[in-house]
Amino acid sequence: MALNATIYKAHLHIADNDRHYYGSHQLTVAKHPSETDERLMLRLLAFALHANADERLALTKGLSDVEEPALWEKDLTGAIDMWIELGLPEERRILKACGKAGQVWIYAYGRTQSMWWKAVESKVAKARNLHVLSVDVQESQALAQLAQRSMELNFNVQDGTVYINSAQGDVAVTLSTLRAQD
Repeated sequence: MALNATIYKAHLHIADNDRHYYGSHQLTVAKHPSETDERLMLRLLAFALHANADERLALTKGLSDVEEPALWEKDLTGAIDMWIELGLPEERRILKACGKAGQVWIYAYGRTQSMWWKAVESKVAKARNLHVLSVDVQESQALAQLAQRSMELNFNVQDGTVYINSAQGDVAVTLSTLRAQD
């Protein structure tokens, strides 16, 4: 018997001082049975870092559909403006995403991310629309501790650091840039 997704409700309050975006978003997130709390919370972090007033950014089916990224933003014609991946995707997937989307963002996390980046960096060097950011292992694990079935999260972004506050505690996440768009 197949396991069902677990539904999470998240109310995000975003104060992104770097992009001058301030807004709130109510999200219903389906957590795939094989998805960790760490990945779930990184999806919410990525959402907060890319949210905007036109509300085209969307969580996808994620792990339930291997053809889709963790998040994407489509224009009114259905073309993909932004493709957001989490983890350590293979070079082929990265290049496919770069061919389909205007911008591709990867939030790399996990203990082997430095080895992964060394292996794929030269293979994706020609992709002009690729951004790769690294999330520290301890910070992503601390972020996972904030996961609750119903949560209210405050994201304050300032000078490249994201401060997340919830009833469960506070976490600061500083993203390291491995590659910026050319």
